[in-house]
Amino acid sequence: MEIRKTTNSSPPSQAMEFLEAKEIQVGIAVAIVAVVATAAYLYTSKKSKGSIDPENFKEFKLVKRTQLSHNVAKFRFELPTPTSVLGLPIGQHISCRGKDSQGEEVIKPYTPTTLDTDVGYFELVIKMYPLGRMSHYFRELREGDYMSVRGPKGRFKYQPGEVRAFGMLAGGSGITPMFQVARAILENPKDNTQVHLIYANVTYDDILLKEELEGLEAKYPGRFQVYYVLNQPPEEWTGGVGFVSKEMIQAHCPAPAPDIKILRCGPPPMNKAMAAHLDALGYSAEMQFQF
Repeated sequence: MEIRKTTNSSPPSQAMEFLEAKEIQVGIAVAIVAVVATAAYLYTSKKSKGSIDPENFKEFKLVKRTQLSHNVAKFRFELPTPTSVLGLPIGQHISCRGKDSQGEEVIKPYTPTTLDTDVGYFELVIKMYPLGRMSHYFRELREGDYMSVRGPKGRFKYQPGEVRAFGMLAGGSGITPMFQVARAILENPKDNTQVHLIYANVTYDDILLKEELEGLEAKYPGRFQVYYVLNQPPEEWTGGVGFVSKEMIQAHCPAPAPDIKILRCGPPPMNKAMAAHLDALGYSAEMQFQF
């Protein structure tokens, strides 16, 4: 009886072709992954680099000026490309260079109200004082003009979730770093930090970013609260009156604890008074930071 062997093997030529095809497919897949990874690295590297230099001033074009009141305006500056970011860490600031009414150079720090999630531009909200040297420069600045900027600058470094809650004591234009930090916290879906802000001004018209602050309150109820204090309030005012007191801090800021921090930024007399209040209420030096 004849016994025959059977096999399911493909002919050698077909097997080789199959293996070569698989090798080509694997090679293409590896190449695609490499290209994607390289592109992602270049994109993130470019993005993280930012558009400013901590040592040298760079020029940025003013593309839009919006007058918010008789002495407050919002200035939008163009970044190098539509996808560029400023590259400013949360809570830090930039140095702006201009000339005063006598033509002398002035350099002053400012905190943008935008974040690196705002690509292609950055914005400054500036209150222009009658005798301010840099205020003169901003009053004269027109769309199409360029401003010299250097940065980032500042000691404040924030990591999401590093504290349970922030208390913020702001006066006048000292609201800008507070707004930047609050917005970064609230817009980060992985950050559950609570923010309690006391914002002091002389009159109702002096309140900066009021619409934006109210927008954050409405969008993040329970996580962001603002208590306004006016030295010269209008009639039927329901907020605080006078200067920020220890009682206001107790009522509207988180109590002293290892997992909270109180930030303050305002005119020197206010900063000094707030430091004394916080010390008296039992907030340690580690719980306080002054911009």
